Amino acid sequence: MSLFAAPVTLSGQHVKLVPLAPAHHDNLVQAVQDGQLWNHWYTAIPHPEAMATEITRRLDLQAKGSMCAFAVIDPATDQAVGMTTYMNIDAANRRVEIGSTWYRQSVQRTLMNTQAKRLLLAHAFEQLNCIAVEFRTHFFNQQSRRAIERLGAKLDGVLRSHQINPHPLAAGTLRDTCVYSIIASEWPTVKAHLDHQLRRQREIIPD
Repeated sequence: MSLFAAPVTLSGQHVKLVPLAPAHHDNLVQAVQDGQLWNHWYTAIPHPEAMATEITRRLDLQAKGSMCAFAVIDPATDQAVGMTTYMNIDAANRRVEIGSTWYRQSVQRTLMNTQAKRLLLAHAFEQLNCIAVEFRTHFFNQQSRRAIERLGAKLDGVLRSHQINPHPLAAGTLRDTCVYSIIASEWPTVKAHLDHQLRRQREIIPD
């Protein structure tokens, strides 16, 4: 089967995105323990003991064509510090969602995330010829919402009572999902904005 979004390596100065593989397991277990990320009730981040299952789940979806899974690599250490994906891939309508993303706490709010999104968006619009790229997050995930808005994505709307939250700390509660997108005609402006943000951040956080 020919995949719309086939596994690919995307590289920048501050981050490298490589096809997710079982070999990333141990690094990812260490990464998720930095900040005990699985305790965030408003998002789905794997528990260390469930990391192998999560890697398998993502690779199974990739084989079916609905996901393209990446390990996020810190070039300074060559170790995996998180995961991200193209998900809910709609090849017929040339749409993807960037999501199922998490980073170890020590690299959050750094150049790494900005550049990772810049790489993913550029590949989606310039190589995959996407019409739109979508982002979704929990209404109460304020950090994620601010990060998405800083990219230049626009809020399309809120899907109210969209999902039942399975997290043990909020079992049975209902998730309102905020849906954001960037469309192809906006990409040149968003790209200029992200390049400016990267230059500005480099001045604040010298290499």
